[in-house]
Amino acid sequence: MIVMKFGGASLQDAEAIERVIEIIRGRLERRPVVVVSAIGKTTQGLLDAAEGSAAQNSKSALRAVSALERRHQDEVAKLLKGSALAAVSKAINHNFRELEKLLEGLVILGTVPPRGLDRILSYGEILSSIIVSGAMVDRGLPASQIDARRFMITNDKFGAASPLFEDTKGLLSTRVRPLLDEGLLPVTQGFIGATRGGATTTLGFEGSDYSATIIGAALDAEDVEIWKNVSGLMTTDPAIFAGARTVPRCSYAEAAELTRLGAKVLHYKAIHPAAAANIPVHILNSRKPAEAGTAVGIKGAEAITPFKSITYIRPVTLLNIFFDDQAGTASLLEASKLRELTALLERREVSPLITIVSGMRALLAIEAKYLEAASTALMEELARIGRIETERRRAIVTLVGEGSNGRIDIAARVFTAIKEIEVGLILRESSSTATSIVIDQADVERVIALLHAEFFDRAES
Repeated sequence: MIVMKFGGASLQDAEAIERVIEIIRGRLERRPVVVVSAIGKTTQGLLDAAEGSAAQNSKSALRAVSALERRHQDEVAKLLKGSALAAVSKAINHNFRELEKLLEGLVILGTVPPRGLDRILSYGEILSSIIVSGAMVDRGLPASQIDARRFMITNDKFGAASPLFEDTKGLLSTRVRPLLDEGLLPVTQGFIGATRGGATTTLGFEGSDYSATIIGAALDAEDVEIWKNVSGLMTTDPAIFAGARTVPRCSYAEAAELTRLGAKVLHYKAIHPAAAANIPVHILNSRKPAEAGTAVGIKGAEAITPFKSITYIRPVTLLNIFFDDQAGTASLLEASKLRELTALLERREVSPLITIVSGMRALLAIEAKYLEAASTALMEELARIGRIETERRRAIVTLVGEGSNGRIDIAARVFTAIKEIEVGLILRESSSTATSIVIDQADVERVIALLHAEFFDRAES
């Protein structure tokens, strides 16, 4: 069996859903479990409705809900007719009435508790699975919708819950595998789960990818297919560099590093369950299903270039923390301050993209949005550890590829390619798959174009 996950852009309207159903039809002999995201832009609409309700702006919230309901019903009317249309339309109506009641509660509360927000956001995936499974059945496919909260068991960290794998594996075995054994096509939701007590949780942004690989690992799938609106992993972001092209193969390690350092084609946690179970992951384009996309596995293909892709994160804030050594006991103080710093970051759940400790100084590179979310309290606690100098509006550009391991010429080639750009830091370890460069955020496009020319275009000319 295989797992097929379809993202929101692949399900954005009736025409897109028709394409998805034909893709599934072509995989019937492989016994797929289908995982769906919310229809494109639905999650943002639900978030807007929740925030409007919490701000006691019920008119704004109702407008957002009404727009979402109208969009879902309009697309269903294009997909279905007769009794099939009536059944799915009724289910959609029922879910929107439930949603309105939840939003009314937020108006009274005047705030959006994380637990309540997860419940509200879950409706996007629930609605999508109702529509996709209903359209599949109407077209002769033996779809069976199943609520992911019946098997995807997580901790209670609302907004970014972590699945409890053994619990989830056991429930998938008893609640999903029997459907496959009956010749049915399970259709379920990505992104959502539930605590052992039954409270709805979400796995974080783009968490549907993570759901798919967890399901694949738990059911010992032959393959996990992640269907997007791009043709796999690209040599860089095509939105900022038109010359980007598909990477045919990469390793689990390369994919994990790329997603951690900015590549948006997969959820950053999605690779780990597949790698642990040695299950290949294919990233495919639902608009161009005949294209091969990218295959992620134990080992990437041999390449004529040392790197597979160039990624970036911006804006990034650099924090230089200087430890004062008034007693002259530098080594002891350094170890003590480092332990204190590590404990603080773990407690605040802040994961620096780069951490460098040298003598009496620590350098942290943190994605700006996470630093802002951590509030001023984090900065006040850091200031008690040492004196802080802050550099804002920076970016990290990273080249990733196992072909760069052990290459002593890489740093020189990078410096030569971007010699006209002011570089704040270049970080590379001989055994690492990644080479990271800290630059001004305004230089990202230029730096990527120069590096792409050096490591991809020149190699193929």
